[in-house]
Amino acid sequence: MIEVKEVSKQFEDKTVLSNISATFEAGKTNLIIGRSGAGKTVLLKCIIGLIAPTTGRVFYDGRDITVMGEKELKLLRREVGMLFQGSALFDSMTVMENVMFPMNMFSNDKLAVRRERAARLLHRVGLSDAKYKYPSEISGGMMKRAAIARSLALEPKYLFCDEPNSGLDPKTAIVIDDLIYSLTQEHGITTVVNTHDMNSVKTIGDKIIYIRHGQKEWEGSSATIDSSDCTSLKNFVFAKTIEY
Repeated sequence: MIEVKEVSKQFEDKTVLSNISATFEAGKTNLIIGRSGAGKTVLLKCIIGLIAPTTGRVFYDGRDITVMGEKELKLLRREVGMLFQGSALFDSMTVMENVMFPMNMFSNDKLAVRRERAARLLHRVGLSDAKYKYPSEISGGMMKRAAIARSLALEPKYLFCDEPNSGLDPKTAIVIDDLIYSLTQEHGITTVVNTHDMNSVKTIGDKIIYIRHGQKEWEGSSATIDSSDCTSLKNFVFAKTIEY
């Protein structure tokens, strides 16, 4: 579980996040939603520890990362998997080598063990036949699945996904959503997804945090979002108005 307590972030005289508190639960897909510029990415970076909040705390199962030194942060990040918006695969490596990369960097397991785990992950995401191909030889959806496999290489307790369906067609986006959701449940991961894909919100949103102008305006689930009395949320969900 990840807890965000009264997190605010300012850049010079501009307040980007204002007093946000939220809980992201283990074994669930926790979504951060909102319009472009709402503060989703800044909040995600504060949670991961890429930037420090101006005020507030972030706890990973009771461990406060805002007071950790660099050594402690490095150890914690070994428990974290990251799915980047553009997949971020290495062009010069095969799909198999990409999945093995985190293990080669941080694991002391024997090479045979690392290879076996990479092969098992690729099988799980349906890429067994593509393990010796390079990223340029596979589709965008396959690249995203390879990136998911890589994000799970170190058996993370926490998984962060930044716009996982960006650039994908609707059918492939559903495949990616299903993978993220099922893997989260299978491994009991605390998964946090930054998205504006409403299909994701409706289908895999166990826990949803809606942010507007840097403030949390609503918290709930996919089952309760339609019955919300939050006007700005309804405008966002049903694309009724455009805000500037």
